[in-house]
Amino acid sequence: MIRIKNILVPTDLSDHATYALNYAREIASTYGAGLHLLNVLETSWANSVSFDFSAMIAESLPEYQQNMQARLDAVGSEIEGVEVNRAVETGSPHAAIVGYAKNNDIDLIVIATHGRTGLSHALIGSVAEKVVQMAPCPVLTIKHPEHEFALP
Repeated sequence: MIRIKNILVPTDLSDHATYALNYAREIASTYGAGLHLLNVLETSWANSVSFDFSAMIAESLPEYQQNMQARLDAVGSEIEGVEVNRAVETGSPHAAIVGYAKNNDIDLIVIATHGRTGLSHALIGSVAEKVVQMAPCPVLTIKHPEHEFALP
């Protein structure tokens, strides 16, 4: 029997991520699982910029984290009947997502794909693709929105 107790939803609060959250919410409700909303601020590029700019980023980081935590709290409070945990982290998104999954006994990751192809995919890479390759648990990728999500 499949037991799903903890579902991780990495989110940047975009339409794509919100669409994936709808799937995760229904799965959590069906299995009686808790949801973990995770936002990761990409900071790995900051080391390659000037010291002044890095200092400015470090200075504004607590404000960003507070703002994002408040936004995640607002999203989480709208979800009824499911326990919702919220976290904001910094670093490389795929590494932070995989690390969070390992450290929090996540049974399923539900992640949005942004549908980049060609050169933009090659240059930017795919966080979802890296998560699929490295995750310690199954990963459900959600492409927005070719099909509307509806319960039968």
